[in-house]
Amino acid sequence: MTDAATDLPAAGTPVPQEPSPIPPPVATAAQAAALRADLVDSGWGVDAVARLLGPAADAALRREQRYPALRRVQKVLGTHRADTREGNGADPVAVLTALFMLGEPVYAAELDAALPRTRTAGAKAMGLVVVARDGAWSAGASAAGAGEATPGERVQAAVDLRPHEARDDVGEVRWWVASDLGELVSQGQLAPDHVLGIGGAGLTLASLTPRTPVSAALDLGCGCGIQTLYLLRHAEHVVATDISARALAFTAFNAALAGIDPGRLELRRGSFLEPVAGRGFDLIATNPPFVITPPAVREAGLPLMEYRDAGGPVLPELLPALGTHLNPGGVVVMLGNWEHQGGQDWRERVSDWLPEGVDAWVIQREVQDPVEYATMWLRDGGTTPERDRGRFEAALGAWIDDFAARRVEAVGFGYVVLHRPDEADAGGRAPWRVLEEVGTRPAGPLGPHVAASVASRSRLAGMSDAEVAALRPVVAPDVTEERHLRPGDSEPSLILLRQGGGFARTVQADTALAALVEVADGELSVGQIATAVAALTDADAAELTARMVTGARSLLADGLLLWG
Repeated sequence: MTDAATDLPAAGTPVPQEPSPIPPPVATAAQAAALRADLVDSGWGVDAVARLLGPAADAALRREQRYPALRRVQKVLGTHRADTREGNGADPVAVLTALFMLGEPVYAAELDAALPRTRTAGAKAMGLVVVARDGAWSAGASAAGAGEATPGERVQAAVDLRPHEARDDVGEVRWWVASDLGELVSQGQLAPDHVLGIGGAGLTLASLTPRTPVSAALDLGCGCGIQTLYLLRHAEHVVATDISARALAFTAFNAALAGIDPGRLELRRGSFLEPVAGRGFDLIATNPPFVITPPAVREAGLPLMEYRDAGGPVLPELLPALGTHLNPGGVVVMLGNWEHQGGQDWRERVSDWLPEGVDAWVIQREVQDPVEYATMWLRDGGTTPERDRGRFEAALGAWIDDFAARRVEAVGFGYVVLHRPDEADAGGRAPWRVLEEVGTRPAGPLGPHVAASVASRSRLAGMSDAEVAALRPVVAPDVTEERHLRPGDSEPSLILLRQGGGFARTVQADTALAALVEVADGELSVGQIATAVAALTDADAAELTARMVTGARSLLADGLLLWG
């Protein structure tokens, strides 16, 4: 098997900027187990933090506005702090939230009480905290003094550590996930080797990934390891790769803290697919470093961030390479973006990157104009006009000029799902390809829907129209119908079928398609329904059957109809 990924730009190409001065955390199995037990006993969870902060401050923190949460936590801690600074009676949720989520120094005695097994000495030994300098966060704070702390000593977080809770079709999860401190705490530009915590993109990918049990899974570009933790819930063995040794260290720490059997996890360092050359997987999940930062922006001083920048276009080479690493029946789920260049439809551009012999589903969810796109990524890395207007505007101008020179009118964001047919599924059929725009906001996890839709599209791709006409579909329980009539009219001017789950699609239906959905209860076939409707409306039976077959294919693929 050839590995086309060797032609990809090297992720994390060295840049002049200094790496993070704080080493990543490290824990033995015993240290991780003690810390996990402390965190469970502390009651420090998502709901507990929300109760501590209150609705307004909690919402502000989710918008990365730190002060309201900090003010609330300081007030709670202040009611328990005595001159002796013994930490007795301090709320452990407030202590841990202040320290690890808000970057506020706390007394060692308070941390000892919140983590009685680990204590401050253990947290220091793992690299989670350092001695505070002047009572405020400082990248130059001392990590010395791994022994028992003095009562009045203050410590500050060396990492961001926060609870993560979720529920999906596999069950409930409760983890504490460590990553590098964000700019909300550090108040500066991020280091090039910064390891990002759980953000919107990571949660989106986790929601999108099917949780069908598999043998071998790959987390490509693992970062802090959140996808790895999710994959380990339903994969026998997971390989996690990253160009960054720092990212792999965070993934190892978070896996240990979650109590993962180390024999089920393999960590490999390297660029893209190089570490897994020649290997196949049943499931690949990846949020690759797809941001294309022009050389002129580099010259303006923007560092190359390992978690998001690859030094050049990624998807044109990565997508074909991913296809070579899929076992029969295997699935890739990934996030990405693509440029809209003048005179070319984005679908045509992305279609050229799709691997041969593999089914592909590309969903564009959002489009940004060049200024919006460049500003977002500049701020993402800590380059803001509030800190350095001249530097920000120089980088923004260079980015805008590059887009203009290459006729880039917009940038699309979305999802890519690849599927390699197995021998029974393929049956000589051509791969199916769907490239679409879906702007709705789904309410729940999309993984089950993605799995069902891939299975339906694959099954339909091998079926003739006659076979589809013989199907006896059932309308999905989350589908509702909406009819619009003008006053006095007997027939609707508009019929809408609305999907409650999945991508929450809205389908405009004619009366024939609406009739199919209304009577689809598994008793009648698509052909029988078409024949009955044709008899009632004097329509051409063959023509109406063809239309219903086409509609049934679409509704089955999107989950508005289910297989009977």
